[in-house]
Amino acid sequence: MTELLDGLLQASVWLSLATLVLAAARPLLLRLGGAALAYRSWWLLPLMLVAPYLPLPRLPMTETDPVMVMASALRAPAVPTDASQWPLLLLTVWLLGAVAVACVSWRAQRRFEHALGVLQPRMDGSWQASGDPGLPALVGLWQPRIVVSPDFEQRFSPAEQELILRHEHSHRRHGDPWANAALAVLRCVFWFHPLLPWAARRFLRDQELACDARTVDPHPALRRLYATALLKAQLVHPVAPMACHWRSQPMLKERIAMLKEHKRKALPWMTGQVLVVGLCVGLCTVAWASQSGAGDEPAKANAATSDVGAQARDLTPPRYPKAAFDQGISGKVVLRVEVDAAGKPGDVRVLSSTPAGVFDEASIAAAKQWTFEPARQNGHAVASALKIPMTFELDASDPTL
Repeated sequence: MTELLDGLLQASVWLSLATLVLAAARPLLLRLGGAALAYRSWWLLPLMLVAPYLPLPRLPMTETDPVMVMASALRAPAVPTDASQWPLLLLTVWLLGAVAVACVSWRAQRRFEHALGVLQPRMDGSWQASGDPGLPALVGLWQPRIVVSPDFEQRFSPAEQELILRHEHSHRRHGDPWANAALAVLRCVFWFHPLLPWAARRFLRDQELACDARTVDPHPALRRLYATALLKAQLVHPVAPMACHWRSQPMLKERIAMLKEHKRKALPWMTGQVLVVGLCVGLCTVAWASQSGAGDEPAKANAATSDVGAQARDLTPPRYPKAAFDQGISGKVVLRVEVDAAGKPGDVRVLSSTPAGVFDEASIAAAKQWTFEPARQNGHAVASALKIPMTFELDASDPTL
């Protein structure tokens, strides 16, 4: 339970960092590679969420004897407080929020699809709806279909119809419905994240701008015609969370302004690609390297090579937390302590704790003051990790605190 909450918190931090970096880099990306490059840079978000869970090279880890921390129970109340209720409460709130956001998105999508009415196939491969809740649009996930409004032929000229269909075909070729579905999942999981609403709006706008650029860049002479088709369609704000709409009224000015830009030269375009790749690789490497090494395997002694695991030299027990003592709480903590080649403690992580969060801070603070004998491999001191269990108990005597 606490592992899930810790994972959500860690993912939220990396999501915030990636969003802020993209917001700061977006003007430069637009100058170097245009809307398509800015849209491509959003790959950073899912990569940052996956990178911390990729496996790390494992340090050899050995276990030590348990560290006992005793304190008097004379002043403890008869009925202790269960501190583990907070993780359950927080997890319940998160789950209710995720379900609520999923239900709202599902209802909006279903309402949009129901408003389409009966769909009739057209000769150009698209489908014509009997209703118009915000068309033309690319609708569906597994087999997306281009759906146009009942007055499609009357509203748009044949040349404009061809441009609109080309736009929606570009959405389908580049998998934009799947990108929107992934965004819907992120909105459900991170419904509490303060930056996600802005990131979602900016992502969808960059998606439309990139599709516009892919449609008109090969045919610069059609930019005016394309702008005219945009102006004719800006009547209804799209409401389906997983449909790729032609209409997008809030960003009409931005789309028209993009059409006035000239195509980038090859050198700045290539510079932009390198910048996006560098951002993704650099930040994902930091996220990957920051993860805990909880999966490290215990070290095995090898007499032939004289491999020896790290040994504890001084494990001074921590002070019993006052809040836990006053409430009569006992518990256990298992630490993972990295020991460098000089025998000094490095990164200290909590592998497990019961009750969650009660004794973590005191345990980590004490572990950073401990001293060790470093592990040895082939006669040389090497970095390793120690798994150290700690038990916090209350006894019947009244020690001097």
